[in-house]
Amino acid sequence: MPRAQSESKSRAVLVDVARVVVGSTNPVKVAAVAAVLARSGCTAYVEAMAVPSGVRDQPVGDAETILGATQRAQAALRTAGADLAIGIEGGVVEEAGHMRTCAWAAVVGRDGRVGVGGSLAMTLPDRVAELVREGVELGLAMDRVSGGQDTKRGAGAVGILTAGLVDRQRAYESIVAYALARFVSPAYYGDVR
Repeated sequence: MPRAQSESKSRAVLVDVARVVVGSTNPVKVAAVAAVLARSGCTAYVEAMAVPSGVRDQPVGDAETILGATQRAQAALRTAGADLAIGIEGGVVEEAGHMRTCAWAAVVGRDGRVGVGGSLAMTLPDRVAELVREGVELGLAMDRVSGGQDTKRGAGAVGILTAGLVDRQRAYESIVAYALARFVSPAYYGDVR
């Protein structure tokens, strides 16, 4: 399918979406959602809402991180009654003698559909991993090691460790787009309405 035709189909699919709620008040997460929706042609109102993830402040493992993102989206949808709700959760994974990052987004539709997408896998420096293993949340561990302040609401670990080659918002934009796949290309998922 030509690119222009594919883009117009995704725009047509999201035309009925008037209100989207993000299960967080973190400005980076909200900006990532707004940017992806704008690129899709969706003109929905995007609202930030503080809701619990239902998991630890620092999720460990992909499964717990996905659960946190999904529960944030579900809680936001229940509370706000929007057309779509999006949860984004960052976590860490112990793997083969090192610790890596992970991040997952979940999109929940008023119609019950759920889309999940994730990535952002990057090895953490040993000192940061030690702090996380001691119970320090990743953002706070990065603050301590880098001398920064409130990095989780800004560049994040990804921005600091890649020296700005990728910032946290751009990294989150990718996972939000992956999670929206079911909503922008419903026919591939058997979701034709």
